[in-house]
Amino acid sequence: MPQHVQIKRVYDAPQRGDGYRVLIDRLWPRGITKEELGHDAWLKDLAPSPELRKWFCHKAEHWDRFRDGYQTELRTPEQRARMKDLIHAAGKKKITLLYAAKDDKHNHALILADELNGLY
Repeated sequence: MPQHVQIKRVYDAPQRGDGYRVLIDRLWPRGITKEELGHDAWLKDLAPSPELRKWFCHKAEHWDRFRDGYQTELRTPEQRARMKDLIHAAGKKKITLLYAAKDDKHNHALILADELNGLY
C-alpha cells in the first residue's frame, strides 16, 4: 500500500515534495515563527488530548499505553471526520505531518500517520 502521509519535525526545513504540510501539535512549537514553519494548516484537535499528552510526558516506557490511548481517541467519529477532512483538504498532494517532539520513535505523529494511511 502506498504511503500518502509522511512525518517531519517542525525544525526540519520544508522540502518541495512535502505536499500539504500540517502542524499536529496542540501547542505551538518553541522558537519557530509561522513564516518559518511554512505550513498549510494547524490541526491541534487531531493531537492527543491534553490529559493523555501530559501523562505520556514523552517517556518511552509509557509508549505502548500511550499508543493504545491515542488510537482510541483517533477512532471516535469526530476524529475520523477530522482525518477525512484533512485528506480532502490535501487533495492529491502528499500529507506531511509536522511535530516538535525530539524522539522520532515515540511520538504521536507516527500513530496519526498510520491511522491516516489506513483511511486512503
